Amino acid sequence: MSGAAPARERLVAQAAFEVRSLLRNGEQLLVSMVLPLLALVTLVMAAPQVMLSEYPDAAAADVAVPGVLGLAVVSTAFTGQAIALAYERRYGVLRLLGTTPLGRTGLMVSKAAAVLAVVALQTVVIGIVGAFLGWRPSVPGTLALVPVLLAGLAAFAAMGALVGGRLRAEAVLALANLLWVLFLGCGLLLPLSALPDGPAAAVALTPPGALGEGLRAATLGQPVVVAQAVGVLAAWAAVLGALAARALRWSD
Repeated sequence: MSGAAPARERLVAQAAFEVRSLLRNGEQLLVSMVLPLLALVTLVMAAPQVMLSEYPDAAAADVAVPGVLGLAVVSTAFTGQAIALAYERRYGVLRLLGTTPLGRTGLMVSKAAAVLAVVALQTVVIGIVGAFLGWRPSVPGTLALVPVLLAGLAAFAAMGALVGGRLRAEAVLALANLLWVLFLGCGLLLPLSALPDGPAAAVALTPPGALGEGLRAATLGQPVVVAQAVGVLAAWAAVLGALAARALRWSD
């Protein structure tokens, strides 16, 4: 009788399964891919002056694409994962998978790898569409996007694990979608200059505000803002990750 497959093969197989599940889910595909692309086209075509007021020398796509990349991260790492985790708990799937040779740690690692893979795919697709709409990031600007995206991914994945790992599935479904909408106005899609100075300073310290501003700053060559955003997101990732680890319930 053969034993369990090597740990690496187990992780790869489970991560591939998680990716397929995300891409086959029509609702998740709508939130993670279709809606961000619609937002990108709308922002570039409408080119509201409030979006360009802070960056008068930038094209509309230079400001819109980074925000939409942030929206893609939130859609996949937070909204999608929180809802999926909650329903896996509700139906006992999470508990059963945790008892397999993959183990609980391996299961979470495979979920994180799947989110990373889907976000990478989203980034490529959004980047290609953005290029057709006039987005021309520099090489340093493109490289500067990476740490912001990774820090944002960690922060929102931890938030998704906290919400999806603790609350009932129905509550998670409502809360995750509500927060997705609220995050749009918290510096994610539009620059913080669209807000009054006081609220803008506070929003810059939130995960959506730091992610949106950090991605725009990376593309437009503002390294100081990028470093600040990465620091804020890393701090949120650490706090939310610690809370999620304590609050996670493997079954209802």
